[in-house]
Amino acid sequence: MAGFAGFSDQALELYAGLEADNSKAFWTDHKAVWESRVRDPMQALLDELEAEFGPAKLFRPYRDVRFSKDKTPYKTHQAAFVGRVTGVGWYLQLDAEGLLAGGGWRAHEPAQVHRFRAAVDDEVTGPEIAGVVAALTEQGFDVRGDELSRAPRGYPADHPRIELLRCRSLMVSRRYGAPDWLGTPRAADEVRAAWRAVRPLADWVDTHVAG
Repeated sequence: MAGFAGFSDQALELYAGLEADNSKAFWTDHKAVWESRVRDPMQALLDELEAEFGPAKLFRPYRDVRFSKDKTPYKTHQAAFVGRVTGVGWYLQLDAEGLLAGGGWRAHEPAQVHRFRAAVDDEVTGPEIAGVVAALTEQGFDVRGDELSRAPRGYPADHPRIELLRCRSLMVSRRYGAPDWLGTPRAADEVRAAWRAVRPLADWVDTHVAG
């Protein structure tokens, strides 16, 4: 496979079209575009970053509709995840709006949630993760945590880190959109920089939550 050279406008146009017509006919007509303009460039990008972050999982373009009310068959984005352990690591997404990169902890098994909250409550590890999240926010990352609407059982509503305690996962992401560099090799450098920024979060979760 050739080295990563960027994502073309055709990749974004494919997903804009798929949002408008999520049908087998559209997909069949445009599958070759997905292969050459989405799948292959993203795999090349992931290959370029593998030495530093590890091997990636490139998600399938087909939705699992077995238990969903939404029966549209195709995903309107291409995603990949790099994780040292299940659910902890780095995330990448390409869709009609452009590029998004981030990472953190996306699995939320009960035992993991319990360990996460215990570590957030701790007076050493709690301020540490609060500082990591604050630094990422200052760098332009959005924080998502599958939050409860109120304080979890056993924790006071006025806890100094109550916003983190309400989380049942902890992911951060930065949306880049479609800048001029998206169609150039620089896109790999931008993803690398984002993933490096997320490393303290991934490391903290790996140590205190993953189990």
